[in-house]
Amino acid sequence: MTSGPRGRQRRRLTATVTDLEVRRQRAFLVGLARGAGDIAEAEISLDELALLTDTAGSEPVGAALVRKGSPDPGLFIGRGKAVELAEETTGLDVDVVVFDNELSPAQQRNLQQLFECDVVDRVALILDIFAQHATSREGMLQVELAQLRYRLPRLRGRGIELSRLGGGIGTRGPGETQLETDRRRIVDRIGKLERELGDLTRSRQTRSKSRRTSNVPIVAFVGYTNAGKSTLFNRLTDAGVLVEDRLFATVDSTVRRHELRGGTEILLSDTVGFVRRLPHQLIEAFRSTLEEVKDADLMIHLVDASDEHPDRQIESVRAVLADIGAHDVPEVLAANKVDIADPVAAERLLRVHPGAVAVSALTGEGIERLSDTILERLADGSVEMELLVPYDAGDRLAELHRVGDVIKETHEEEGTRVVARVPTGEGYRFEDLARLDP
Repeated sequence: MTSGPRGRQRRRLTATVTDLEVRRQRAFLVGLARGAGDIAEAEISLDELALLTDTAGSEPVGAALVRKGSPDPGLFIGRGKAVELAEETTGLDVDVVVFDNELSPAQQRNLQQLFECDVVDRVALILDIFAQHATSREGMLQVELAQLRYRLPRLRGRGIELSRLGGGIGTRGPGETQLETDRRRIVDRIGKLERELGDLTRSRQTRSKSRRTSNVPIVAFVGYTNAGKSTLFNRLTDAGVLVEDRLFATVDSTVRRHELRGGTEILLSDTVGFVRRLPHQLIEAFRSTLEEVKDADLMIHLVDASDEHPDRQIESVRAVLADIGAHDVPEVLAANKVDIADPVAAERLLRVHPGAVAVSALTGEGIERLSDTILERLADGSVEMELLVPYDAGDRLAELHRVGDVIKETHEEEGTRVVARVPTGEGYRFEDLARLDP
């Protein structure tokens, strides 16, 4: 049987359609540890890369963690190690080599020539997953924008003699290379996408402003990918958001109304999950969507309590929140999946993070406690007032609905008795109505 990269290519050319439909790409993973203290973190990241690769539709068949003080400018892991791994991947009949680090365009080209198969980095892998899972118009535009920004510096020419355009009157001379044409088309497409996303962003800002004027508190779910945000979101709202035991199963945001105990109505917003070293292209492309978190009154930060390193997840999420300017939004930490988590580890997580709530989105454990905590935290910046609004002061009742959150209304002989939560700084405006209370 023919072996080696070229043999693999020949076998693929003769594969039947059924073979191509069934066979998953065989992937080999490569990570880099820059020092002894970096090995543990690099191993964790490489394990996560395996999950990402599986989510993207490829099968990890091998992995290598390379120890090197600094990346090689030409081949990232150095020629000797690259040649060694190229031989290993040939023996494994690998289709794609996935690097856990971001590669420069030159490094990616050099490695691809050496391995004689596709070579991608962590950024391209995550972009591919987002492209598969985006379903909304805005989500698809955001992913395409991120992909084009990633590809632009990686364009290569195909040879001057084969890529000249034109010929004929007015078109003779050097002409425009195919590389220049491709670059111009991508730049034009990026400009069009940015304009379309700008229009969608303005529409979303209008909707957000409308929510603000309704004085319904906004609670945003944030967390590491696969922490269980969509499962919890569905349990609270019956929204039917897609739930899969895979990274980045959901990349589109969803907003639903939810009523807490006592009748307080809130808007729940489910956001895209985060991950270690989330590509800056994605952060930039999804910035307008992620920035909705900045407008939230409260964040529910879900962390997988069953994960071996939940604190690293928390740090990664908070790093992205800081990057988009949402680190000042009040936060409730929800330790999810306590039904399968080690009890000692879950208890330690709750102890290290005072105020955290233990929940299981799957079984419903702790959901009522979480709802009560949301209500308590939302009330921190408001005061509950019981007021009596005369029937001839309908404008005051309308003002109360506009400024505060009306919990209960009853009609009495003297007027409308109202129980409402009003922002602390606005309470003075209704003190005269409180004095009408007999």
